[in-house]
Amino acid sequence: MKYRKLKNIDMDVSILSYGASSLGSVFKEINESEGIRTVHEAIDLGINLIDVSPYYGLTKAENVLGKALQDIPRDKYFLSSKAGRYGEHDFDFSRKSILTSVEDSLKRLNTDYLDILLLHDIEFGSFDEVMEEGIPALHELKKAGKIRYFGVSAYPLEIFKRVLAQTDLDLILSYCHYSLNDQSLLDLIPFLEEKKVDLINASPLSMGLLSSRGGPPEWHPADDEIKRVCQEAANYCKEQGADIAKLAIQFAVSNELIPTTLVSTANPTNMRHNIQWATEPIDEQLLHAVLTILKPIHNKTW
Repeated sequence: MKYRKLKNIDMDVSILSYGASSLGSVFKEINESEGIRTVHEAIDLGINLIDVSPYYGLTKAENVLGKALQDIPRDKYFLSSKAGRYGEHDFDFSRKSILTSVEDSLKRLNTDYLDILLLHDIEFGSFDEVMEEGIPALHELKKAGKIRYFGVSAYPLEIFKRVLAQTDLDLILSYCHYSLNDQSLLDLIPFLEEKKVDLINASPLSMGLLSSRGGPPEWHPADDEIKRVCQEAANYCKEQGADIAKLAIQFAVSNELIPTTLVSTANPTNMRHNIQWATEPIDEQLLHAVLTILKPIHNKTW
């Protein structure tokens, strides 16, 4: 496993990190013992950053992850969780909610501190509440030693600039904006560097768009054109005897400007494949062909 140093945070992180949403049966029902083995496999093979949220599986992911981590030395991994989103339409970024959420997460995760805490999907909540209560609560938790670093996660890139125009953060988490079909995250990086804010990238498979399984899940918000073109790219890879998921992961981790990329699975075999892929050289000819196929939807969002 290769590691990159976060520029403004005292952490060297694996270029591939573990997104534990799958442990909450977010994508499909999982076998708990298999999920626990997946966490152990990830850490044994060098992944040292794990990200989770009470929202994933309505606390199920944190509970399963807590069981997986209970016998692993705390210095073997960095642990990131979130607060503020608790259900499909349940958002609360008040001070009381954030403080209570963290205490509950710490119990589920069997730890007394988080390395990172993120306010989760802030674009869906009250921006004023995020700024006036949520961010001050993060400072309070950091001062109390409950968390080491803090930031926000969101889908629209513009909201990061809006937050950082008013306050300082240690880092942000962005998803679906650095992948084969969308590299718009690169436009934000100079601004983050100017503000001395670190970055976690997530969902290199664009939430299942870049999959050989026959298309994304039904709930995927992309329009029909994006889905069609991504499926065309996946089919092309299959015709070449390749897996578009492998290419997507290799593409995400190969950029030195992206410190780490979260991938999610609750299957230990898939975890091994993901890590192996991340350490292998990318097929440049295949990459060029796939980027050409995806060009009509380049940086197109939803």
